[in-house]
Amino acid sequence: MEIILLFIILLLMMLITYLLWKNATLKKDIYSFANQLNYNLDKLIKEDVIDPIHSIEDDLWGKVNNKLVQVSTIHTEKKASLYDEKMKLKELTSDISHQIKTPIANIKLYLEIISEEQTSEENRMYLEKTMKQVDKLEFLFNSLVKISRLETGTIKILKTPTRIQQTLVSAIEVIILKADEKNIRVSVDYEESVIINHDSKWTSEAIANILDNAVKYTGINGTINITITQQAIFTKVSIQDTGKGISIQRQASIFKRFYREPEVHDSDGIGVGLYLARNIIELQNGYIEVQSQVGKGSTFIIYLPN
Repeated sequence: MEIILLFIILLLMMLITYLLWKNATLKKDIYSFANQLNYNLDKLIKEDVIDPIHSIEDDLWGKVNNKLVQVSTIHTEKKASLYDEKMKLKELTSDISHQIKTPIANIKLYLEIISEEQTSEENRMYLEKTMKQVDKLEFLFNSLVKISRLETGTIKILKTPTRIQQTLVSAIEVIILKADEKNIRVSVDYEESVIINHDSKWTSEAIANILDNAVKYTGINGTINITITQQAIFTKVSIQDTGKGISIQRQASIFKRFYREPEVHDSDGIGVGLYLARNIIELQNGYIEVQSQVGKGSTFIIYLPN
């Protein structure tokens, strides 16, 4: 009896030892699997090549690793395909741009030559209208080219420490004549010494687009106030107008491509200015917010990292 009891105890001890060993082995395998999975996921995130496992053992890690290799290969192939398409689109855009700019420039030149000749008032009126339509066509074409360059990633943002004064002057020069035509007063409040790390050319484009909208939707004898404030992390460029304002329901839509409010469809423009402005600022890790009330004007605030 004692021998049987001793045998059972010995058997239980062997079983417990085996279970402890099995548990330790399983835990080790789980940690190893988790580490290998984490390592390969990191490589996948960094877009590095994942090496396949050549093993005769049909274990779980081998299957998972081979699936990750397939995902990595598919991702690499799609990335290469997208890059090829982007380069083709870039070349096509560049070619179309070159092909269209020349005839537009020639048409404008011919119209200017004709307008210098003696002609009837009626013909002169038609010439002026034709010139305006050519200007609109040129503006539309340039806007579409910018959108194409932006969406294909060919716009290169080159940030350098630059005085914001230089950027602001370039932007105001674009709209000052339009503002004068409507007797809109443009005031500026900033310190000339403010320097921020930004792309002056493209930031000027973004600010000019917002200013153009402000001039377009501000009535005669209105005002546009530009204020620049440097904070600890961001520099704020506030553009406040006395225009018609934007309803709360539409404020989320104004930055969409080709969006135009129903009331202004008869006005000049195609609805890409704010879309371009927002994307240009976001490419510099900044952002834009809008504050507006119908009938009380709007304030667009650009935040650019210092």
